[in-house]
Amino acid sequence: MAAADVSDELSCSLCWEFYTDPVTLPCGHNYCRGCIGRHWDRQEGIEEDLTCPECRERYRERPELNINVTLSSLVQRLLPTVPEQHGPGIYCTDCYFPNATACSTCLLCNVSLCYEHAREHRKLAEHELTAPTPSQRDRYCPKHPELLLEYYCPQDGVCICASCYRVGEHRGHRVEPLNEETSEKKKEKLREVLEKLSPEREETEGQIQRLQERRREGAAGETKGVTALFRGIRERLEALEKRLLRDISREQEKVSRQLHCLIQQLEIKKDELSRKIRHIEELCNMAAPLTVLQAREPDGTEFYEAEGGDRKRRKMEDINAPAVGDLNVGRISETLLTGLDQIVTGVKGWCFPGQEATDLVLDINTAGHYLSVSGDRKSASYSIAQHYPQSPERFQWAPQALSTRSFPSGRHYWDVEVSESGEQRVGVAYPSIERDDWIGYNNKSWCLDIYKDSYSVTHSNKGKHLPLKPACRRIRISLDYEAGRLSFYELSETIRHLHTFSASFTEPLHAAFWVGWGDDDDDDDDKDIWVRIISKCSDSP
Repeated sequence: MAAADVSDELSCSLCWEFYTDPVTLPCGHNYCRGCIGRHWDRQEGIEEDLTCPECRERYRERPELNINVTLSSLVQRLLPTVPEQHGPGIYCTDCYFPNATACSTCLLCNVSLCYEHAREHRKLAEHELTAPTPSQRDRYCPKHPELLLEYYCPQDGVCICASCYRVGEHRGHRVEPLNEETSEKKKEKLREVLEKLSPEREETEGQIQRLQERRREGAAGETKGVTALFRGIRERLEALEKRLLRDISREQEKVSRQLHCLIQQLEIKKDELSRKIRHIEELCNMAAPLTVLQAREPDGTEFYEAEGGDRKRRKMEDINAPAVGDLNVGRISETLLTGLDQIVTGVKGWCFPGQEATDLVLDINTAGHYLSVSGDRKSASYSIAQHYPQSPERFQWAPQALSTRSFPSGRHYWDVEVSESGEQRVGVAYPSIERDDWIGYNNKSWCLDIYKDSYSVTHSNKGKHLPLKPACRRIRISLDYEAGRLSFYELSETIRHLHTFSASFTEPLHAAFWVGWGDDDDDDDDKDIWVRIISKCSDSP
């Protein structure tokens, strides 16, 4: 009993094993150096501070880890007395993670246990522990433990005993004896699953190859564009050109890291598919009917549905992957515009290459009842109920409207101006957006929210606050349909990139506008809250 308590004290609370290279945190708690390092690796990028797993003390930076010499010495002395955790292919019944080798078997509970889970059984006298031995419990009916399993019920997909078949809940069901023929039927079904898994793994490998190719291509196109821009500029701008090329290189490194993460995810999925395939192949090669029939299928009978869900998720990942591989042109543009204030007109043309300055008007037939549209259909303001005629295209009570023009392809941008008071949202939406929904709060619209002294962006009801304060009330919305990019810029003295959405658009897009009060805008009752489309100017880039 005392030895078990000492073992507990000398075990890491993260891996449940004896300490390996034990270190002490400033808060006094001890961990394996590798365990606490991996714990903090997972926290970085997700949480603001690093924490102690036990007391949750927070650390701004990784503290210095000092080895606990005393603890390390005690572990080394105790290790020879600890039973080895191995057995003849027998694994712990209670472990959450698979393939944890058992070190003993509890004869009372008829379970095999690793060293960690065997501790509690050692504390109880009636629990007799022996060397790990195969369990025979799975050959008996779970509802009638005294009876052996003799039949297989295809209707419920379970093995049953004679009592379950004759008088139990499976009475009247068509059953089959546990024999080779029944086992072969299940193997045939597993082979069909195998035929579907193999092509999917090949498709996943193809995705990996495409992403690797995209990573290699990188920033070649953008670098060429920057070089062409500076070819005709005077020699005194060469320093700025080099600075921009360095920025592009940094952006490409970031894109490469993003693609690397995607490739890792797909590699994990590929490994999982390989694991399932190996498992099914092993089942197909087994001769014992009971083993085959009792083995859990990959997600059982729900596997086909799960496989369909996996395919849907895979398609979504494949859809979004190209957008991830694009450079953040807005950030490069911001650097360029700051350095070229003497020739800003020409530089703006590079910021939005090939884009068309779009002159928009609001579609009065989509305007919600609390939205007042101006006579030229360039402005919209929050107002009392307008009682517009009913129309299938009209938003019900949301104070928002779409543009008359849609964008099924190409590059476009348009500029808007918003009032100082109230709250405004500008962005794009599919024409199929529900008419009782707000832009940004569904998967058919994307928007930038301007409220008081803050910006935020929303899509699929997921918002993100931007760490930027508005410097002016003019916004540019830039759309590259084929590239799957929707960008927002603030048109202050220096054009400032705010945010870029990456998506794969599946319908034509309309410009979308929402005007209303904020959460605590009771004092705006008598103020004019509006959004206005700025007409295309002759000197627009």
